[in-house]
Amino acid sequence: MATTQITRAVIDDAEAILALQRLAYQCEAQRYSDYSLPPLTETLSQLQQEFDRSVFLKAIGIDGICGSVRARDDGTTCFIGRLIVHPTRRRRGIATRLMAEIEASFPYVARYELFTGYKSQGNLELYDKLGYRVFREDQPEQGPKLVFLEKLREPMA
Repeated sequence: MATTQITRAVIDDAEAILALQRLAYQCEAQRYSDYSLPPLTETLSQLQQEFDRSVFLKAIGIDGICGSVRARDDGTTCFIGRLIVHPTRRRRGIATRLMAEIEASFPYVARYELFTGYKSQGNLELYDKLGYRVFREDQPEQGPKLVFLEKLREPMA
């Protein structure tokens, strides 16, 4: 079995990441009966612009990009978003590795923050396993209720 490599994505990866994102979020769209979720409506241009503000990581398997995550910070908090893994590659540790690498990309922050939908039990279980704790919930005007989670970084010894 080939290993999956985690590396920094570049803007030339945007099209492949967007295609994977649209595929990966189909189960969320079905779960919430909502095909207008932002990851499904994001355009290539919007994603490319995000490369100016965020660090993108990609997981590369034998068939190309099979996972991705992005994050940006404000100096004290790292905001993690759009953790995706190809549906046929899930439950193989790729998401856990992507999360570890994105956290390591921001060693100077005091905390990490992310959100997921309230019915996304697999996501909530993964984040709990990784040390994230719920700190608030929010019901946007459109879309599902969101659960916000945070993880405080261990102080340097």
